[in-house]
This record gives sequence, structure tokens and C-alpha cells, in this order.
Amino acid sequence: MKITSTNVYVGPNLYANFPVIRHIIELGVLEEWPSAKIGEDFINGLIKALPGLQEHGCSHGTEGGFIRRLKEDGGTWMGHIWEHVTLELQNIAGTNVGFGRTRSEGVVGTYRMVFEYKQKDVGLEAALLARELLISLLPENLQSQLHTKVNEEFNFEEEKVRFIRFAQSKEFGPSTGSLVKAAADRGIPYIRLNDHSLVQFGHGKFQKRIQATITSETNQIAVSIACDKEETNGILNSLGLPVPQQRLVRSEEGAVRAARSLKFPVVVKPLDGNHGRGISINLTTDEAVIEGFKFAKSVTRTVIIEQYITGFDHRMVVVDGKLIAVAKRVPGHVIGDGTSTVSELIDVVNEDPRRGVGHEKVLTRLELDHQAFQMLSDADFDENTVLPKGEIFHLRATANLSTGGTAIDVTDIVHPDNREMAERAVKAVGLDVGGVDFLIEDITQSYKEIGGGICEVNAAPGFRMHVA
Repeated sequence: MKITSTNVYVGPNLYANFPVIRHIIELGVLEEWPSAKIGEDFINGLIKALPGLQEHGCSHGTEGGFIRRLKEDGGTWMGHIWEHVTLELQNIAGTNVGFGRTRSEGVVGTYRMVFEYKQKDVGLEAALLARELLISLLPENLQSQLHTKVNEEFNFEEEKVRFIRFAQSKEFGPSTGSLVKAAADRGIPYIRLNDHSLVQFGHGKFQKRIQATITSETNQIAVSIACDKEETNGILNSLGLPVPQQRLVRSEEGAVRAARSLKFPVVVKPLDGNHGRGISINLTTDEAVIEGFKFAKSVTRTVIIEQYITGFDHRMVVVDGKLIAVAKRVPGHVIGDGTSTVSELIDVVNEDPRRGVGHEKVLTRLELDHQAFQMLSDADFDENTVLPKGEIFHLRATANLSTGGTAIDVTDIVHPDNREMAERAVKAVGLDVGGVDFLIEDITQSYKEIGGGICEVNAAPGFRMHVA
């Protein structure tokens, strides 16, 4: 039972108008052993390992059809079973696939197994794991007749977890995934061009490419400007847009002088950081500024000292000159229940299935890291503190989703002045897709009346908070 050759089709092909993998397989001695002949223990073991197989319709076209094929009329051949197991493994890893065909190649024991995939490496790995699972379920008398070494230490539950993690590592990120889904919903074909987020939409002269939310229309100079927070601030300030005053510094002494000049409280952040890394806010003393400077220097060589603006953090996404989405971002936090410690409350928050490691899912797991311990220490708390019922405690000073924050959609209630402000800011930088980080107490009121300020304009803004 082995794979003798493999073809990976990345677009429309002889078998389907979507990507498929074709394996030429040889069953060897198993050609004489259809499923019913192998026995009930094999069939029951397979169903126990992958209960989802009971939903496969197969040629009967109804739920349970594949199980009927396993049991009726002598059963079905191992190549056909291998195909269904490969599909089901991809499904349990979060990839929705259903197309498969297994046909004889005209040589006894040799078959052409074709199955759908969404990500090449996941499809190939699924076929290998499916083979190991099927061999492990065979009775010993058949295992001994195989012309291959049987892995006696094979543990399917452990391998399944490993495979799911592997599959998740190969999935599109939330931003790319949302764009691919939108294209598919509109009937626009797409091809993944690498193992990361480079995707082509359409074909021929009409094709467009994206990499996350960078598009083939994104201007490189605009991206360079957006990555330089000082330059962006200067451009927006010259247009009369609301931005905090800031200073560029390269030493601890310069940081303290700048903070005193701007007047406390201040924000200390890297010149070219992202995802909230290296930022310290609401600093009120020389000592705090020095510590913030050291923290920012761990991310970049040059540091910005900036006026501190109060208000709620909003991410405003502008596409092709129009504001399309606004999310109010809330820093990662826990809510006391009167009995659980902070550490236990974090575990409860992380049970949310939407939370994962890094950008794996639409929300990121809360962590008890340096920043969290600093926030706890400032409040004279520690991880074993029990918060009163209903008390909210923030474990982050910034509201980035990548550090455990959450988001609330407020697109429909944005004041027209704030809408125009965001659109002008992104146009000024020159981006076709841009994200404006805007602080204001109430997004439904004009910044001209209650104040507010643009902290950053971001190229390649993440869509996570808008699809959560």
C-alpha cells in the first residue's frame, strides 16, 4: 500500500475546475481485501477514529452512504477508503473539501486517487496520515503481509493533533482569508502563489495580486511613508488634520527633554514598530520615560516621544478613498467574578474558540507576560489576586488584537467629520488600502468639537477586528 507518483494541480484541470491532488497508488495484497472482508473491527475502528465519515454520502448521495459502501456487497476497496479518509482529515483540520475520485488504472491493484485540497502541503500530509491510520487499523495478519514497515508506535490521537496544528500553520491569515472568501463568494477564481499570503485573483490580463492587504495597486512610496511615523505625522499636521505633537529622540536624555517640552503625560513608541510592540503610554515621570525609551529601543533604533491623547482606540479602514469599516478596540482584559484569581480568569477568557496563538485565529490569546505583570504591579495586584465580581482589569495598555484585545464594530455610527478625516488621512499618505488609528472619547461626535487625534496611518491594515 504505497504512493508511486504524485501530481498537484493548482487550477482547473482534467478532473475538476478547482485544485486537486492526484496520487497513483498500489494496494499490493490489499487488492484482495475489500473492507467487508477485512472485518467489522476494521470498519468500527475507522468510524471511531473519524466519526465524520458517517456524514459522507459517497455514491449513494445521502448521509451514511460511505458507511453503507464499507459494509454492503463485500465492501469497497482500500483506495476508495483512503480517498475518503484523506478528505475527512482535511475537514477536521478546518478545510472544507468534499470532492474525490478513485479509479483503476487498468493494472491490477493500481489506482488513480484524486482528491480536493485547499492548501497543497495540508492535502499531501493528509494523504500520508490517512495511509498510516488505515495500516494501523488492519488486523495483524494483514499488516504482516504488507511490503512496508508498520509503525508500531503510531498513535492516531497524537498524530491528529499534530496534523491539525500543521494545517493551521499553513492556513491563510484572517485578512487574506477574508479577501479570498469574498472573491470566492463573487465567483472570482484565485490561486495561492506561495506558502504565505501572496494570492492571485483572476487570470490573464485581468489578474490582480494581494499579499495580506497590500495589493498590486499599492504605492511603494506610500507604504514607506506610512512606516515612518514621524513623516506621516508631519504630512497630516501640515494638512490641519488632528495629530499629537511629537519629537524624534535617540537617547535617554533626549527622551526626557522631549517629554518635558511636550509636557506630561506622554507616549513613547518606536519610529517603525507595529502590532503595539514597544509602546508605553500615559507616562508621567522622567523615570517612566527612560524605562519606556529602553522598551521602545528593543524594537527599533529611533524612538518617538508623543503627546498623550485620551479617548477610546478606534481602527478606521479606508479602501479606494472610502471609509468601509470602523472598530472600537478594547485592550485585553478580565472581568472579576469574586472567586477566581486573575490567572484563572485569563484561562477562562482563552477558552473562547475564537482565540488562538498569534494571528492563528480572529482573536489572540491573553498572556501573563511582562506587560501584564507591569499592569498588575502598578495596581498592587499579582496573578493570584481575586477581583471583585464585575470589576474589569486591563492587562494591556494598548488595544491591539495581536496582544489580546477585542473589537466592537461602530461603522454605522461614525460622525461624518470623523469619516472625512480618515479618508483625507489615507489619501494624504497615498495608500489604496489604509488603516487609521484614531483616539476619541465618542466616535459619534466630531473631533472638531470634542477633540481627538490620529496616532498612526498603517499600510496593510489587518482585517481581523472587522471579521471577528
